[in-house]
Parts: sequence; C-alpha cells; structure tokens
Amino acid sequence: MSQRFPGRKLSWFRLTAFIAVVALLAGAGYVALGRYNDARAASAEPAMFSGYVDVTATPSYSFEKPVSESADSVVLSFIVSSKDKACEPSWGTFYSMDAAGQELDVDRRIARLLQQGGSVSVSFGGQANDELAVRCTDVAELQAAYASVVERYELSAIDLDLEGPGLSDTAALKRRATAIAALQSQRLAAKHPLSVWLTLPVAPTGLTAEGTSAVAAMLDAKVDLAGVNIMTMDYGGSKAAGSTMLEASTAAATATHAQLGALYKADGQDFGADWLWRKIGLTPMIGQNDVAGEIFTLQDAVGLHDFAVAKGVGRVSMWSLNRDATCGPNYPDLTRVSDGCSGIDQKGKLFSTVLGEGLSVLPTQSATSAPAQPTVQSTFPTDNPATSPYPIWSDLAVYVEGDRIVLNGNVYMAKWWTQGDVPDNPVATDGLTPWQLIGPVLPGDKPAPQVTAPAGTYPLWSAAKVYDQGDRVMFDGRIFEAKWWNREESPLASLQGSPSAAWKLFSNAQVAQILATPDGK
Repeated sequence: MSQRFPGRKLSWFRLTAFIAVVALLAGAGYVALGRYNDARAASAEPAMFSGYVDVTATPSYSFEKPVSESADSVVLSFIVSSKDKACEPSWGTFYSMDAAGQELDVDRRIARLLQQGGSVSVSFGGQANDELAVRCTDVAELQAAYASVVERYELSAIDLDLEGPGLSDTAALKRRATAIAALQSQRLAAKHPLSVWLTLPVAPTGLTAEGTSAVAAMLDAKVDLAGVNIMTMDYGGSKAAGSTMLEASTAAATATHAQLGALYKADGQDFGADWLWRKIGLTPMIGQNDVAGEIFTLQDAVGLHDFAVAKGVGRVSMWSLNRDATCGPNYPDLTRVSDGCSGIDQKGKLFSTVLGEGLSVLPTQSATSAPAQPTVQSTFPTDNPATSPYPIWSDLAVYVEGDRIVLNGNVYMAKWWTQGDVPDNPVATDGLTPWQLIGPVLPGDKPAPQVTAPAGTYPLWSAAKVYDQGDRVMFDGRIFEAKWWNREESPLASLQGSPSAAWKLFSNAQVAQILATPDGK
C-alpha cells in the first residue's frame, strides 16, 4: 500500500508544537470571549447620576423643582435612629417620617418630583448621627425599620452611608448585612427587587480597612450589592501635597477597583474589569470640602465626569444639590462650609449639569408602583374638605407666608401675604406669584391637625400695655412675640403679613414645641 504523503512524517516535536499552538489560540479565544462577555454584561447596566439632598438642612432645598435635567434624580438624606426609640427611623433625629410628611411635606414633594419623571432614593446613616443598625440591636426590628422606609416611599433603591460608629462597629456591620439581605429576599419574592448601594469613605490608596470589612460583611450575608459608592472628598493628610482633588479621586477609584476585585474573588465571584467598574460610584463634595484647603472645582468635575465615562463607572453622585450654587455677598467666609452654597464662584454653571452630562437617572420606583405621568384633563379634581390636608383656597381669605392651602388637587404654600391671587394661575411667573406648588393631594390624606394654644398660655394682647422685645401674647387664639419695644401696635398687622409689624407670629410647629416644653420656652 503506497503512502498518501510520502516523506512527511509528523515527529513528536512537531506534534507537541502543534498542540501548543492550538492551545494558545484556544486560550486567546477564551480570553477574548471573556472580555467580550465582561464588556457586554457591564454595558447592560446603565451609568447613572443622582445628587444627594440634605432633607433637614436650612434653608430648605426644593428638590421637587429640579434646577437641571440631572437634578431630577435625588438621594434624600439621612434616615437615622431616632433619639428616643433606637429602632424607629427618623430624618436626622429631627422628624419622624410622619412629622416630615406633615411639616416638611416630604411625601408630597416626592410625589411631585415623580410626576415630572424624576426619581428618588433614600440614604441611611451619614456622619452626624447613628445609622439604624448601631443602636437597633434586634435584627428582626432592624429589618422592619428599613422596610418601613422602603414601603412608605415605594423605593426600589437605597443607599447605606457608613461613617463613624456605623462603619467601625463590627456587630452593627453584621446586623445590618443580615437585615438588608433578608429585606432584599423579601422584596424579590414580592417582585419588587431592592437595589442596595454601600457608600464609604476613601483615601487615594482606596478603601480603608473598615471599608473593606463593610463590603465583606455584605457579601458574606449574601447581599446583592448594586455597588460601592466612594466618597471622593475630605482626604486630609492622605492626599499628597500638591496633588489636585481630581488626581486624588481617580487614584482612589483605581485602588478601590482592585480592592473590589479581590473582595468579590474571595467571595467566590470572579468578574471582569469592566463589570467591576460598573460596581463603583464616585461622590465628590463640590466646592469647599470640610478639610481646609481642599476645593473640588468645576474643572475637577469635568475631569471626574470624563474619567467616569471612560472607565464605565456605574454611578456618579455629589454632595450636595443643596450646595450647588455660588454663595451670596452676605456670606463672607468662604472657607466655612455652608449647607446652601459651594464656597466657590460657579460663574452661572451647575456641578450637577457637569457631573451628570449624558448619564441616566437612578431608577428607584418599580414600573408597577411609579405614578403615571400627568395627562391633559378637561376637569379639575374635586377638593374635598374632609380629605384635604389643608384648607381649600378662598379668594376672600388672607394668607401669610408659610400658610398652606389646597386647590384643584394640589397643595400650595404662600410665599408672602396674599389675598385673591389664584394659586394655579397659568400665566404667573415664579418671581411674581405669591404661591409655591408643593405637590399633589395624596391618597389617604386627611385634614392636618390645627395646633392651638389653650387660653392662658400667654396673656391676651392689650392696647394699653407697653411691650418689650421678646414678650409673648395671645391674639385671635394665636401666639405672637414682640420684635421690639412697642405700644398700641396690634398683632393684626402680623396676621396680614406686614413686614413692618411689631409682632412675630408663631407657626404651628413652634406652637407645638412650646406646648411640649414644660416652661413654655
């Protein structure tokens, strides 16, 4: 029998080389396929922008009136443990959720933002007070506390901002992770999945040891983390002399990326680089930081945005939307951090616009729970005094600053003295109308309780008496305080909204506080 290929025998050397080449090509193909799948998985998760809002800061920030397209996605901050009840959520210890709904109109303002296509998430923790898991030591009660916030505001995403004891307390880390994992499982079973972001302090070298422990605790408890949001701010001595805030922030992000890879690998999850970038969020403190000399500029914001887009970072945020403005001329010390301005001249630009350019909003409401977009209608809702939270507007009544009324299914607040001005006048400009739209009347609303001081709380006003600054009187069932020495100047002028009135009218909240204080102060 003749040979088909005479003179060409395959030696062991050639066979080994051939196998090696095939293996190399197969390996390269596997790596390329892995990188493709990694990039594909990462691109399936949209990059998002969401700005933090300090709910209890003064002056109050109207998050229901977005100043830019990027500002319509907000992370409301901070839910913490209440002063008196460890497992009861509160806004900054100042307001229970019910009180915030009544006094700050939080629920109504959320509804108004959602009507406009915005989105809302809630952050637990922060630097100033105790995150719920620090003081609430019963895991079942802790889970119920988190759930009460998620259910009240119909959230699909939450943020856990861990600082101070919230980060260093290892028992709290475990309790929190266990409670959040159980809540996630419960929400998933109800077909309302809950996205969870972990927000942590960082240095240019990456997460601190406490930060990596916090991530590990979540992974150990089988929490499905949406990502780790690093606070690229307040570096202090960890930032190299002469380096910019942008350089420190990008270094921190790069180091965190490597740390997350190791943490997920230790948990048995080995993901690609692109996917890991989607698991990272960046949150700078705009303008003047708490650390003297650290200033995050608009130029830094441009650079951080470009870095985030290039790397495919999953989330960009900022602290805070309250501060996204140039300070006014009456705020002289720009090195002193303000809750209401950035401390730098923004030259008419907004950090939220720069950082959020081209990014989507943070999805927080499920498709089934999100309110429908407002549609054109030929008739207005009927205002029912029995279910309206505030009095129905009347063109005969006199309203002063802070008074709230209901008209055509919406709640409005008076910005100054007004009578006869229709709150929903379609042609009135914002600077001229005396009314501010707060949000819609909500299902389940009922008339707000009127806080009245009992007769005798303070003496009745008398035209014959001389009053000194700080003296308090009763007039028409309400409490007034003298602004200066006066005589024969009736508190009626204050009721009518006169700026030159000698008397200051106490609000419902102030009256309630007086009645709750034994000495009436």
